[in-house]
Amino acid sequence: MSECGFIGLGRMGGAMARRLLDAGHRVVVYDPSAAAAAALAAHGAQVAASARAVADAAPVVFLSLPTPQVVTEVVLGAQGIRLGSLMRVCVDLSTSGPDTAVQLASGLAERRIASLEAPVSGGIKGAREGTLSLMVAGPPAVWEEVRPLLEVFGKPFFMGANPGAGQTMKLVNNLLGACAIAITAEGMTLGVKAGLDPARMIEVLNVSSGRSSATQDKWPRSVLPRTFDFGFAAGLCLKDVRLCLSAAEHLGVPLAVGASVCELLQRTVSSLGADCDFTAMAKIVESDAGLDPERPA
Repeated sequence: MSECGFIGLGRMGGAMARRLLDAGHRVVVYDPSAAAAAALAAHGAQVAASARAVADAAPVVFLSLPTPQVVTEVVLGAQGIRLGSLMRVCVDLSTSGPDTAVQLASGLAERRIASLEAPVSGGIKGAREGTLSLMVAGPPAVWEEVRPLLEVFGKPFFMGANPGAGQTMKLVNNLLGACAIAITAEGMTLGVKAGLDPARMIEVLNVSSGRSSATQDKWPRSVLPRTFDFGFAAGLCLKDVRLCLSAAEHLGVPLAVGASVCELLQRTVSSLGADCDFTAMAKIVESDAGLDPERPA
């Protein structure tokens, strides 16, 4: 049994914190939403009055936060957790990008606090079931120490000691995931416009070379039934793809396909709102082709 802290109890963070509790760990939590914190308290978590208070109460603190700006403020701000009296390891589970990872590692090192990045993939279902993949980077000794806690969430992969390595891996993953949705939307729209049955198309694709995470999971669960509720907001996906394009520009790597997908995501967010599901990219492609994106299943 370990004592740890968890800051950020949204759909992903709340599910991960719950898994720590179910595994028998003592968990101190904080979220600006009193309701989110109360939901964890009902399962045995101790609720702190602030993010800083979490770092005063737990040696290992996990973060699951929406943007790099929020991560930076929570960790390094005037009331940041780096000032906590007990925290000695900070684990960022957010997708906050390699620049933020470097900034956190430097700022925390000034307080002799170890920084570990461990962005996750697998969605809300994976967070609930403990089947996430985690892309970890940081000091090897700290990785080995925290690894049993990370394994509560799923399967961690150590990407190396350099700050930003885990975040870069996550951005590559999310770029490919977004591209799979975009190109699947185009192919499926072409077929539907030509009169093909979309369910039969997915059946064929999933035993053929065109299969992907989009055809195997996202279309059957969220697009074919027209629910568009896979569980990842288009606004957050857009944030991740932009972070990837920024990292690529810094490294001198042109991402022509990625830039096109970024534009499609921007149109999705502009038309349907940042909170719409990222599978709603299909609606934009369908609308461009003259199909009714609100057609029933």
